[in-house]
Amino acid sequence: MKDIIITTTETIPGREINEVLGLVTGSTIQTRHLGTHILAALQMLVGGEIKGYVQAVQAAREQATARMIASAEEVDADAIVGMRYSTSQIMNGGAEILAYGTAVKFR
Repeated sequence: MKDIIITTTETIPGREINEVLGLVTGSTIQTRHLGTHILAALQMLVGGEIKGYVQAVQAAREQATARMIASAEEVDADAIVGMRYSTSQIMNGGAEILAYGTAVKFR
């Protein structure tokens, strides 16, 4: 397994893109844990960061990113440029986290 460079920019300084391989994606659907949801409701009364949600979203982003990297490895990419995250509500209490970018090969 090689290290795939991931960047939000369209180019990588010092590297010349030889071939655009296409869109690569990875996604996961995250739902709220009942205990976390109850604690979050209580936290809303006093304000502040809801750590349970922060941890859940971070884990979901990591999983979506890993799936995107696996998709890039399938096409033998050297890098993913223009990488972004998108989140959309799927159902009440559930959201999809999508990682996407363009897989490329270097010269």
